[in-house]
Amino acid sequence: MTAKVTLSFADETIEEARRFAKREGLSLSAWMDQAAREKALREVFTAHAAAVGRAGLDLEAAALADAREVGMVNDLFAGPPRAA
Repeated sequence: MTAKVTLSFADETIEEARRFAKREGLSLSAWMDQAAREKALREVFTAHAAAVGRAGLDLEAAALADAREVGMVNDLFAGPPRAA
């Protein structure tokens, strides 16, 4: 579904948006719709990341620690074969 709305933008903003829309082969409306959707998704992602951080769930740090641990194990067992 598509809704028609009236919006006001600074002249410079519209000029840049038209230029980017043309470069991407999109109408100005389609480009602005995409830009607004991307901004909304960034806001949601940022809010989610902040909530994860407040909860103390540093998933990136945990993943990096796991990767380091796997690397250490690989280093231990990747050496030359040992004589039995």
